[in-house]
Amino acid sequence: MAEFVWEARARTGELRKGTMEADSEETVRERLRAMQLTASKVSRTLSLPKITFGSGVDSKDLVTFTRLFATMIDAGLPIVQCLDILAGQTRNPVFADVLRDVKESVEQGSTFSDALKRHPKVFDTLYTNLVAAGELGGILDTILNRLAVYIEKNVKLVRQVRGALFYPSAVIVIFVGVLGVLLGFVIPSFKKMFAEFGAADELPGITKAVISVSQAFVDNLFIITALGALGIGTFVAYVRTPYGKRGFHRFLLKAPIFGPVLQKIAVARFTRTLGTLLSAGVPILDALDVVAKTAGNVVIEDALLFTRARIAEGKTMAGPLMDAQVFPPMVVQMVGVGEQTGALDAMLNKIADFYEDEVDVAIASLTSLIEPILMASIGAVVGVVLVAMYLPIFGLAGKIKA
Repeated sequence: MAEFVWEARARTGELRKGTMEADSEETVRERLRAMQLTASKVSRTLSLPKITFGSGVDSKDLVTFTRLFATMIDAGLPIVQCLDILAGQTRNPVFADVLRDVKESVEQGSTFSDALKRHPKVFDTLYTNLVAAGELGGILDTILNRLAVYIEKNVKLVRQVRGALFYPSAVIVIFVGVLGVLLGFVIPSFKKMFAEFGAADELPGITKAVISVSQAFVDNLFIITALGALGIGTFVAYVRTPYGKRGFHRFLLKAPIFGPVLQKIAVARFTRTLGTLLSAGVPILDALDVVAKTAGNVVIEDALLFTRARIAEGKTMAGPLMDAQVFPPMVVQMVGVGEQTGALDAMLNKIADFYEDEVDVAIASLTSLIEPILMASIGAVVGVVLVAMYLPIFGLAGKIKA
């Protein structure tokens, strides 16, 4: 779609101006007529394409919009006026364009949720389904406040995981760089020095071994790089296949150190999302469909779709969840209690609160466990290299003194 600049007059004679995205000039004129405006000028704008990464809208912008929108709706302002105000005050130009498009869609007769669905990269399935439920139930402001809380908790969870992974990843990258410098430049310099002193045949075994590793690294650097790139490419291609993706996700959930943490994160996300949807009045079958799509793990997605199919046949939720053997027994039992008492949404939110706290503790423990292991491993490798290089120097110094 292209962007058009338009000028039109209202029935009162007031001159109005604006921009609109449409397929053609005639479409713009039809939309203006639907808004009871008489177009006097419509022209297509010439602009460079906008380059954005992802949706161009971050979670902070979305939370701020959601909370402010809920406050305005609660104050009795019309949806179109709310969108106009928020589009004008946001500092993100991409988000401002999205809100203007949503506003125009609402003005043309679309529901708010349908207008949001035009921008799936910004407003995901969960967001639009909750908004639709809020519109049907007449509790849009309440739903939006719940959405804001959900997004904030989800962002906190994602930041915790990224923060826990950043430190070890950075340390490993730095260590690989340092090791490459040692093997490619430092050790060959020592080898040359030993040869000049005529001590190449009298080197200790550990020194010969380290020099051999360094020589093999230098001689086969191209092959090592090519094999590494080939291995990474093969792994990425395998994970992109349905079978490979399912196997990799199953491995992640059962991995010795990271598995329990990832399982807690999955449980927290699943229960928080499903609890939020059910609290908003979304039917359980539709809610499970949305949760499965936003699970982020194929194994969990399969388990939720399996559960949804069994519920559609008239079974309870706890039984299929237990049969799927993905979620902890305690979670399944609490879900069963929630079903029996008729307070499943409240129970799911309690489980989410508990597991979010568990994730905090688990990530802190994981970080404290990984840090000494990494430092000890790096220290051991660097220590072996230093000892191997300086042992011959001490021997040479002793001979010179004698």
